Order: sequence, then structure tokens, then C-alpha cells
Amino acid sequence: MAEVSEIHAPELKDRRADALGDLRHLPDEIILPILANLGARDVSRLACVSSVMYILCNEEPLWMSLCLNNSKGILEYKGSWKKTALHQEHLPKGYVEPHGKRLHFDGFNSLFLYRRLYRCHTTLDGFAVDNGKVERRKDLSLEEFFHEYDGKKPVLLTGLTDTWPARSNWTTEQLLLNYGDTTFKISQRSSRKIKMKFKDYVSYMKVQHDEDPLYIFDDKFGEAAPGLLKDYSVPHLFQEDFFDVLDRDQRPPFRWLIIGPERSGASWHVDPALTSAWNTLLCGRKRWALYPPGRVPAGVVLHVNEEDGDVNIQTPSSLQWWLDFYPLLDEEDKPIECTQLPGETIFVPSGWWHCVLNLETTIAVTQNFVNSRNFEFVCLDMAPGYHHKGVCRAGLLALDKDNFKNGKIDAFCDKDGFNYPDFTRKEKRIRTYRPGKDPDNQNARNDACENYDLWNQDFCYDIDFLSMFLDHEKDHYSSLWSSSNCIGQREMRKWLCKLWVGKPEMRELIWKGACLALNAGKWLERTSEIGAFHGLPSPTDDERLPVDTGSNPVYLISDSVVKLYVEGGLEASVHSLGAELEFYSLLRKVNSPLKDRIPDVLGSGFLYLDNGSYTIVPWDGKGVPDVIAECNWISANCVENGFSFGVWSKKYFEYKKAGALTYESISSAGCTGIWPYIITKRCKGKIFAQLRDTLLSEDVLNFASFLGEQLHNLHILPHPSVNNLIHLPFDDGFMDAISDKISIPAEWKIFIRTLARKREDVSNRLTKWGDPIPSSLMEKVDEYLPQDFTKLLNIFQDENGQDTVNKHCCWIHSDIMDDNIHLEPCRISSCSTPHAIDSCLTDNGSTDGCNGSTEKVSWRPCHILDFSDLSIGDPIWDLVPIHLDVFRGDSSLLKQCLESYKLPLVRRISQTGLELDSKFGRLSYHAMCYCILHEDNVLGAIFSLWEELKEAKSWEEVEETVWGELNNYYGFC
Repeated sequence: MAEVSEIHAPELKDRRADALGDLRHLPDEIILPILANLGARDVSRLACVSSVMYILCNEEPLWMSLCLNNSKGILEYKGSWKKTALHQEHLPKGYVEPHGKRLHFDGFNSLFLYRRLYRCHTTLDGFAVDNGKVERRKDLSLEEFFHEYDGKKPVLLTGLTDTWPARSNWTTEQLLLNYGDTTFKISQRSSRKIKMKFKDYVSYMKVQHDEDPLYIFDDKFGEAAPGLLKDYSVPHLFQEDFFDVLDRDQRPPFRWLIIGPERSGASWHVDPALTSAWNTLLCGRKRWALYPPGRVPAGVVLHVNEEDGDVNIQTPSSLQWWLDFYPLLDEEDKPIECTQLPGETIFVPSGWWHCVLNLETTIAVTQNFVNSRNFEFVCLDMAPGYHHKGVCRAGLLALDKDNFKNGKIDAFCDKDGFNYPDFTRKEKRIRTYRPGKDPDNQNARNDACENYDLWNQDFCYDIDFLSMFLDHEKDHYSSLWSSSNCIGQREMRKWLCKLWVGKPEMRELIWKGACLALNAGKWLERTSEIGAFHGLPSPTDDERLPVDTGSNPVYLISDSVVKLYVEGGLEASVHSLGAELEFYSLLRKVNSPLKDRIPDVLGSGFLYLDNGSYTIVPWDGKGVPDVIAECNWISANCVENGFSFGVWSKKYFEYKKAGALTYESISSAGCTGIWPYIITKRCKGKIFAQLRDTLLSEDVLNFASFLGEQLHNLHILPHPSVNNLIHLPFDDGFMDAISDKISIPAEWKIFIRTLARKREDVSNRLTKWGDPIPSSLMEKVDEYLPQDFTKLLNIFQDENGQDTVNKHCCWIHSDIMDDNIHLEPCRISSCSTPHAIDSCLTDNGSTDGCNGSTEKVSWRPCHILDFSDLSIGDPIWDLVPIHLDVFRGDSSLLKQCLESYKLPLVRRISQTGLELDSKFGRLSYHAMCYCILHEDNVLGAIFSLWEELKEAKSWEEVEETVWGELNNYYGFC
């Protein structure tokens, strides 16, 4: 036999080790996210380092990430993400690749990159599924829908859109013709808010090959293109929506225009606040996957923060889930699925997990709603705490698994609620499996089955069952508010109040929701005890809910107002009441004209729970009541006589609080069940927040002048002396806040030291507040704020060589906002009905100028309310809430206010030694510093009022826009 020689192909050398060096030990799925944190120019340079770096640094998904993270303004796609990102860098023409022809290298392979490439180029023509698990119904009556589907299971509905103009108008071609230059919001996994013109987005859709393509998901489409709202109407099955009682700018996002190409979609989620939703498809096909409440899908990680109940979901893209996770599921673990066709509307009940994948270019509209079926669930989701939020979404997976092996949940329940001995970590994480190195995925299958068994065991999406998991130790008013809640605390209370007034026939249901969200039953019980002690009538049915304003529970009972102090914990509440009572005593003592602009105090004291019974101790602010003396935070230096918890004691408390990591770190542990309270005379008329849009222009100017006059009266009041009232032990590292070479009064020392403490944590606070504060400005905040806050005092030496502060330290209200100013009608049209005056004087929740009148009513300001945030410091501090909240940034109103104020905010004399054009000589700089250091998210208000400032390059630009008018004020010396 002839000898056959074997021919061997030359073996290719793996170039990874030489090309990556020590980075070869990291998998590609780690290296690429690291590269995504670099800038576009750095990645371009890194591509020149080696062949493998060239490959990794030319990945389109990497450039997509770089581009979106750096996107500012309106995005223009340039045919590839690398070209788009380099275009953003404004590089000279010669630096951009002219041909785009890439180099090719052998000896390198990556399963991670291959899988991603596959997902980027896969087509979904045969991806539709219809196994009948989601029923299709036509001509469904409202009664049938309520009994068979609402709150129970999804359903596909046909025939609801037959008369919609959108059926013919909402095609890519027609929308391009009508709205090509309209800008829409884009949904993508980026911290940036991205917008594109529709014509650019259509061009992008035609050429893109992205794994997770850009997706129009715009909740403001009605404002951007009002004509689109005329093309559809809410189907009759979903017209009950409790959020309708709120004004459009107050209700949370609820409707979205959704447009996306093949492979785009919405990853796994539960709709915000456990609302229900309907989604109507006008063009294309969508594949849906759904799981019942409490069933966390495979591959999804749910985070519930223990501090504020914030819910965060980590999930693969919808395409990746179907390709990588779905094939691993046993039949009993697979979701309910369907393919939605044009003209069909799918209903998704409250609490259901769902994931959507677009099988081709789709156009849809969706709305979330709150009706009588899901109202209690929505209220439950906005209650403080985190246990119930986890259980609503993850079922019993949110709890320790070992405790439920036998499925006996009642072993953990008692009359006092639910006990969670194992919830000790800062954050509870509910995890399911991820595909990994297990070749047969047996561990993944076992985990999925175990999770399913645990989910299926004793879990019930029932309001009575879920409410057992509420944390009754947490309260709406004193707990942190979750940033994932769809609505703010104040807005939520306003919503419940409007429902209470506007839907009297549904008060039983609304009361149940208020008890879940606000613990309204307990607060009414406490208020009734206080009222009975002071001889007030029992609250009527109209008076059962607290009013929507403020940060403490406030009840209007007959001609009185009862306020309980809870904000910030007991120590903060006692100081708030103590300082307020000291202030009222001073007003009477000096006979200030301001006393006529503040409601009369009818009573004050403490309500506390003693062995299951309520006891009341009256208190006028002097001395230390026994119930408070027993608390563990009482200082040994606390004076027994005089105003023990007056303004200077409060100032020192605020100084301590400013240095704490959270206000809870100095809370009143061990002293629960005590509530300070005050009763004042009820003002007739309405608060400014109800009238701002109906006031005559003349009334608005008079209103601004009134505020200037009352600020004048407030700021000229004498304040108590610091000496011999409290000891201020500043031996904690903040001594350097004040130079030893400067001698300043004690009242300014505590003010400056408090600012210095706030400065230490300012970056963390701004980061926590996040959007809409631009990240670029967050990075510059340390440079903008002064290192030495004494420079804000404009200190100079007088002719005797003594250091003199060039500012007046005074009482400051700190919280003059639109809900703390009362107005009364002063002129009624002769055309008014006989009941018009009574209607205007009654605070009935109406926002009209006056009911029954054919002519607008003239209103005059009469009272300033809520002095619980009293302090002593720089008078400029009081201008912050007035200008931003009351005037909403209107500089003409600020000018009008200052013309009536007639007090110098700082003396501008040559002896100061400060150049008038330096930043410390600008009043605007002082005000901007106080905005940044404010304990409330004042900056969020600024960047919401002046949206153009989100593109500001410096804090000086923000300062000039917001506070520039202040530099024109010189006061009256």
C-alpha cells in the first residue's frame, strides 16, 4: 500500500495572552463593561494597543454605550454607533475613519462576543406563539370584564379600536409625514435622558443591528404632538381612573407612545405602583410573556431597599431572556404567552410580571390606570416599609426560604403584625438563577423548580393577605419616601383628599386605601383624643382625612386646626413645637404686628400612649414635661426653667443632625408613642396653592408685597440670647470651620458650623437626589462652595479694630411655601350668588376663585402658617422657598417682594475689604450656596423650573439665571 502522508493545517496561536497581558485573566463580559466607563477618545487610543484590544474596542455595542452615556440634547444617529460617538466629540475631519474598513485577525475567539453578535443579527420571523393561554374576547361588556378579568388574569380584546383614526394614521410612513420633526423620548439602559427627532429615529430603525435597539417610550407625547391624542380614546372598559382627579401636571406618568423595531421591547417588570394597564397595538406584532403576581421570572434579580422600600429590578433584555433563559425552563415553569396582532388590546392586571418583544416594527399606545379593583393595592405599594413591597412582587421568595418549607405562614403572624427576625441586612435581594458554567443547567432547573414551589405555596395576591406584611413601626410622615414610588408624599395625600371630596360615594373604599397608605385610622384616633381633651367636636365624615399639605398630619376640625408633630422623629418634633411656642410668646411680649398675621394658638401639649391608653399633657413650651424627661436623648445640660426646647436648643439639634449619616441615626429610639401637638384657630379662605392660577394680576403683586412686609416684621424681631441657655460643645472636628483669628458672635458660630457639616456630605446628597440635577454640575459643587463659610458674613474690622459681621442674624421661618400662606376674599362681584362669600371662605378643596360668581374675586393675603421650621440665621435663607416655590422663579415678583422688605440683606460698605465684584459680594452667590446646602431637594425644583439649566456649564450660570435679580437689591439702611 502506498504510503500516505498526513497534511496538518498549521495550528493557530491564541493571540489573547500576548495581546491582553494580565487582562487575559478577565472574561470578555468583564473587560467590555470596564471599557464602557472610558471616554470615546480613550477607547480609540486603546484600540491601537494590540490586536485583541482593537477587536474589543471596535464592538458596536460598546460604542452604543459610550454614545448614549455621553449624549446631550437631541441624538442624531450617523449610520453606526462609533461614527455617532466620534461625531459627538467634534473631532477634526481627518481624525474620523474615512472608509470604516476594519482589520481582521485570526487566533482569537470569544463565545460572549459571538452570542451577542447572534442576538444583534437574529431575525424573529418565526418567533410568534399562540397556545391559547391568553383568551381572545370581542364585544366584552364592562360587567363581564369586571367579573372575569379585572384583577384576575390577562385578556386580548378585539374590536375596541375599530373607530380610532389611529388605525390608519399610525403607520411609520404617515407619522413620518406628520411628525417627522417632532422630538420624542427614547427608552434605553442609560442614565441620560435621550431624545430623537422622529425622522432620525426612522432612519436609525432601517439600518440598525442592535441587540437592544432604541425604543420610543414617551410619556409626554401628548404635549409634543397633541394631534396624536385625537387619534384614539380610552376604551370603555378602562375609563375608571382614580388619578383623573389630579391636574395633568400633578398626576404620575400614565400614558406612553411606544414605537420600536424588531428585537426591541420591554424587559421583565411589574407596572409602577401595582397599577393595571392596557396596551393597544396599531402596527406590527408583539410577543408577550406574563407571570402572575409574586412569581419572579428566571434571570431577574429584585432589590428592595430596607431604608426606603425602593424597588430596583435587574433583568436581561427581552431578546436575551427569550434566547438564553426561556429554553431552560420546564413546561410548568414557562410563562403565559401570546402574540398580539394589529388592532388588539391586551389587558395586564395589577401586580403581573410581563415582558414584551417586538417581532417587527411596532407602533402602540398604552395607559396605566387605578380603578376600584386595584386601588387598595396601589395604596399598599405607597405605604412605608419594604416587606410588603417585596412580597407583592416576589411572593414568599421575599422571605427566608427555610421558614416556609412547611408552608405555614400563620406561624409568623400574630395580632401585632408580621415578625421578620432574618431581615437584618441593609438591602434584601431576591435572586433567581442565571445561566452559568453548569453545562446541563441542572442547578438552574432545580432552582427554578424550588422557586416555583415556594411561590405556589400559600401565596395569595389578596389585599388582606398582603397587608399583613406592612411594617407597623414605620409611619408615612416620618419614614423615607421611596424614589421608585410613582408619586410624591405630598401629591399622594393631595390625591386621597381629592378623591375623598370628589367621590363621596366611594368613601368606604378610599378610607381603606388611606388606612393602608397613611395609617389614617390611627391618626384620626389620636386627633380625636386631642380634640376631646380640648373640647372640640368630633371630626365629621368630611374631616376624617388629614389635609394634603405639610410634612405632619394636620386636621381641620370645625373652626380649629389640629397639628401633630412627627417629622424627623420625636426629638426633632419636640424642638419644632418648643421653638414655635417660644416664638409666639415673644410676639405677644413685644406686641409685633406679625402676631395679627399668625393664627391664634388654642392649645398645645403631648399625646402619649401609656399601657394601651392615650394620655394628654398640656405644655406651653416652658420646662421639661415628665413624659419627655424620661427620654434617652435629654441632655444633662437641658435647662429646667424657661423654653427648654427653644430655638437655640433646636439650632444645636440641627447642627448634630447635619453631621449624621441619616436623620435616623439621631432619632429618638426608645421613646415611641409620644406625639407633640398644637391647636390653632382655623383661617377662613384658601391657601395660595389653591388660588395661584386664578388670582388677578393686581392681587398677585399685592401678595408679593405682603410677603415682603411680613418678612420685614419677622426679621426685625429680637431673638433670644445664646448665653446661659445651652452649652454648645463643638469639639468634634469642625472647629476649623471658623478661623481662630476671627471673633464673631455665638449665634453666627452655630450657623457657620452647621453649614460646614452640611458641606461635608453635599456630594452624597446630590448624588442621592440625582435627576434632574446634572451630573456635570455635581462634579463641580466642591469647587463652587466656599471652603470658609465665614466669608459669607462679609466680616470687617471697625474703627476700633473689632471684627464685625456685615449681616443681620435674625429669626427665619425657613418654610414659607404656597401651602403656608392664607388668603381671604376682599371684594365680591355684585353678580355673585348669595352663597358666593360662604363658598370662598370655606376651604373645601375647590381651586376656583369663587363658586357661583360671574366675575373673578379679589383675594388678599391674611395669614402665614406653620412656624414649625423656625430657626435663626441669614435672612437670605427665607428667600429660597419664597422665590422657588411661591413665586416659581418669577424675578418680577421677587423684586416686588424686596421693595416692601426694606431691610439690608448685607451692608455694602467699603470697610468690608471685599471687592463688590467678588463672588462673596454677590447676594446671588449666597442664595445659591444655601440652595445647594439645603436639607430639602431645592436643586430639583430649580432644574424643573428652568429646564434649560440642565445644560448649564457651571454653577455660576445657574446662579445668575435663578438669583441674578437679587444683585440689584441694596436694601434700606
